[in-house]
Amino acid sequence: MWFRPQHLPQGWFVVAESREIDGGPIGVTFFDRDFVIYRGESGKPVMLDAYCKHMGTHLGKNSSAMLIVADVGGKRIEGDAIRCPYHGWRYNAEGDVDDIPYHDGPCPKSASIRSYPVVDNMGCIMMWFDEQGEAPLYPAPYLQQWDEAGWVHWNLDHLPELDIHPQEVLDNMADNRHLGPTHGAPCEYFENEIKGHVLIQRQGGAMALYGGVMLYTTTWYTGPGVLLSKQVWGDTTQFEMIANTPVGDGRIKAWHGCLVKAQGETVGPEDYDMARQVQAGALEAFSKDFEIWQHKAPALKPMAMKTEGPFLNNRKWYGTFYGDSGNELTGQSALNGFYHVPGVATPAEREHAIDDGIPI
Repeated sequence: MWFRPQHLPQGWFVVAESREIDGGPIGVTFFDRDFVIYRGESGKPVMLDAYCKHMGTHLGKNSSAMLIVADVGGKRIEGDAIRCPYHGWRYNAEGDVDDIPYHDGPCPKSASIRSYPVVDNMGCIMMWFDEQGEAPLYPAPYLQQWDEAGWVHWNLDHLPELDIHPQEVLDNMADNRHLGPTHGAPCEYFENEIKGHVLIQRQGGAMALYGGVMLYTTTWYTGPGVLLSKQVWGDTTQFEMIANTPVGDGRIKAWHGCLVKAQGETVGPEDYDMARQVQAGALEAFSKDFEIWQHKAPALKPMAMKTEGPFLNNRKWYGTFYGDSGNELTGQSALNGFYHVPGVATPAEREHAIDDGIPI
């Protein structure tokens, strides 16, 4: 248990790949809750609590219902509303029952279920989660390059669920000393920066597995759930995404993908092959961290050295997403600033940074 054990973090989180809901409603479990996600006829994604208040039916777990009742015609999705497969009660996108096929009077308000803010974003369905239902405090993470010509989109790698607190995933943002032993690319410069709800890491180093080619990265979390990283090495420019979403307290689900710059102005068949290879290589590198997380004990109080990175500040930043609902992420402004590591050069000292074209 971490921070406030009765709470789970607030923020934007990936809950599905966009194409997963193109075939109809799906059921998912995150934040110790069950949900249904579907795409309305308008194209809008909708996410609701999973269970119909009438008799507890899961709205996303039944594919056999015929829904042959008055004026329904067998459809599960009507507009942006969904029919319960058991008795045909219809829930709209706000989570209210607006039609009961065999009832002419007002629909009971007590049958309403919770609706969640969701966006269809970069091939992902992202939800805003707040324990008490407060509205989003900042926009969902987004890359303008996704909509530009000359970039190959990712198809997400769906990774196994993992018994680890997401705090330990975000510890990597401060951990400059694992880059050599774990990834074969010890950093030659490094810094962290905190800007409100954004945590940034800038670093660069030679990759031993690629003949010493320099890898330059600017990596940032927009809130606690979605990492984006601009990476430049040789002639390749890519953006990596790693998303982690709590399934419950101490268990996460993760996704991975790479948005890769084509070699020319337009994307050709060879670029798709190249992008798949780039993503596979990035996944192999990430799998080194994933393997360690699978087998480690919780680091409740790491024996961190000052020359390892600013773990304490990053953990304080992460803790702000567990604050009282409705607070403007209490305590973040006091953490704003740059953090460096004794004995490690900064980007300014090396006169190298790749922040251009990224939303930080």
